[in-house]
Amino acid sequence: MTSSSVAGLRICRADYHHAAHADALIDLLDAYASDAAGGGQPLADFAKQHLVAELAARPQAFSVLAFDGTQPVGLVNCIEGFSTFACRPLVNVHDVVVLASHRGRRVGEQMLALVEQLARERGACKLTLEVLAGNRSAITLYERVGFAGFQLDPALGSAQFLQKWLA
Repeated sequence: MTSSSVAGLRICRADYHHAAHADALIDLLDAYASDAAGGGQPLADFAKQHLVAELAARPQAFSVLAFDGTQPVGLVNCIEGFSTFACRPLVNVHDVVVLASHRGRRVGEQMLALVEQLARERGACKLTLEVLAGNRSAITLYERVGFAGFQLDPALGSAQFLQKWLA
């Protein structure tokens, strides 16, 4: 298991088969989903019951956890995709969670450093993520660790993240 310990925090790759890691993942993601930045609604019971097993069944998925002692305080979920232009994998940072009690302590920065290391080990050409325009603290974090808006030609503007729900 890849991990590091900085400033009293332990940052590690989640083991989906480890009960404490599985519980931490669900609890942290539920906290994020319940927050305004995550939509303001708790995770559905279906997601709580099946998410960890579904992530474990997908070799393109990995997660990073942050612990302060035994308390889980941070989570990053990642999904490997593929860049057709680079003909190499990319890693999408899908969820970033830091409990309110630990914000401002560089927990997200430390987790994203491990995500970058794991992405490089996979041969990824880049990391991608989506962030709400009003989430200034998250944007500040992402810019501090090297993320920038995506565009190919400035005349065409920045990329937008769109979605279409399928029933």
